[in-house]
Amino acid sequence: MTVEEIKRIISDDETKHLELKKTTGELKDGMHSACAFLNTEGGWLVFGIAPTSLKFVGQDVTESTRRELAQALVGIEPVVDVTVEYIDVPEGKGKHLIAMHFNGWVRGMVPYTYHGRPYIRVESTTKIMPREMFEERLRESKPGKFAWDAQIAEGVAIDDLDEERIRNAVRLGIAGGRVNASAEGDTVESLLRKFNLLKGGCPTNASVMLFAKNTDDFPQMLLRMAYFDGIDKNVFIDNKQQTGNFFDLLDAGMAFCFRHLSLSGKIVGLRREEHLEIPAEALREALINALCHRQYDDPRASVSLAIYDDRIEIMNPGRFPMGLTEESIMEPHDSYPTNLKIAQVLYQTTYSEKWGSGVKRMTDLCREQNLPAPCYHLGDGTVCIVFKKAQIETEDGVKDEQNEGQKGHKEGEKGLIGGQKELTERQRIILEMVACDPSLSAKAMSEKMSEKMSEKMSEKDTVDVRTIERDLAQLKKMGVLTREGGRKQGLWVILSE
Repeated sequence: MTVEEIKRIISDDETKHLELKKTTGELKDGMHSACAFLNTEGGWLVFGIAPTSLKFVGQDVTESTRRELAQALVGIEPVVDVTVEYIDVPEGKGKHLIAMHFNGWVRGMVPYTYHGRPYIRVESTTKIMPREMFEERLRESKPGKFAWDAQIAEGVAIDDLDEERIRNAVRLGIAGGRVNASAEGDTVESLLRKFNLLKGGCPTNASVMLFAKNTDDFPQMLLRMAYFDGIDKNVFIDNKQQTGNFFDLLDAGMAFCFRHLSLSGKIVGLRREEHLEIPAEALREALINALCHRQYDDPRASVSLAIYDDRIEIMNPGRFPMGLTEESIMEPHDSYPTNLKIAQVLYQTTYSEKWGSGVKRMTDLCREQNLPAPCYHLGDGTVCIVFKKAQIETEDGVKDEQNEGQKGHKEGEKGLIGGQKELTERQRIILEMVACDPSLSAKAMSEKMSEKMSEKMSEKDTVDVRTIERDLAQLKKMGVLTREGGRKQGLWVILSE
């Protein structure tokens, strides 16, 4: 290396990739910067240049100087192989510049430390690495040793796991071609071993997160759900909390969405297709991601699902992997799961993919329904995905296209019975059925509805009981229908003015 090459590197001042020191009298500070370069994007450490004036002063290099440099480099862990270059300073009367280049950090490497302390480079400043970043890099470097999901779950035995959940997951994996068909006859212990969910014969935290019957000792296994009146958190209409394993929380979250989001339908070919106002598959993907990739180390934190008049927000504790931003995550990217053991099982059981393609799938599903692409917002230790509901322009401004009828009822508007255009076709049929027979059960309505819908088509079209129950709940919430008496002996009453 020559002086001219050093001048090109220096440019005009110290930068994120360059640290200048006048002499090796500042060797300790220089090693802090060297450690920081190793933990970020790499850079040059040069002794013999005045940082302010950029004057090439050089320094004497003796055997003692070389030993001091070698001993200082030994203080960096893991060990680094660095070439120290000594460059003659013109007219320097035997003085030299001392230059060292340090390569940048590579994902999967442990964080570098100098005398036990990690450093990072922030622009032109060297700082102590935040604890959260240090721990995250440790987990990524040795997930089997440091990751939460790989640790033994204290006080949990194999019998504490839900065998039915485990076998259902295996069946899904077999159907998806990701689990060998012979696994269906294996014992629970054998299946857990194949899923890599045992450590020393004991269930890991990942097995609890996925399959535990009881999660009382794991308070982070919680999903908070709220349906708010308006676009802020001032007033809520429904507020629920669900504890349990991954499948319990996923089921509860999707049921909450179906309970509070509008359904619309149209005839395509010979069948009726129905859609939630936000695609159900996109919401399911977002919930899976939130539960799979969240940070589980903090037992106080939990995943949340919030429904507003104009949007849905799903938030989880954690942050993006290094290198991903709110913008770049929308582009094709590799997958860097926070909880590798959990992510592997969800892949094997077809609940997720390994290719970082989830965001694109959610975007495509939203665009198919002419909705905006979802977007991400990073908070202080949180990741939030936002789904915007459809909007339309009116003379008075923008209104919610799919929830306007519901808003009117929340605000006390009248005339729903007279204005049945605000009801879905299925809801109108329900009202017709209960007007004829107020004692009908949801099961009986399902059977009659299926017959009625099929009269319009050449093949059988079924409407399941859960769909009817959602419609009944919506009609009650809208003030159109109520139930008087008990569940078995009670009667439906249509409310009108």
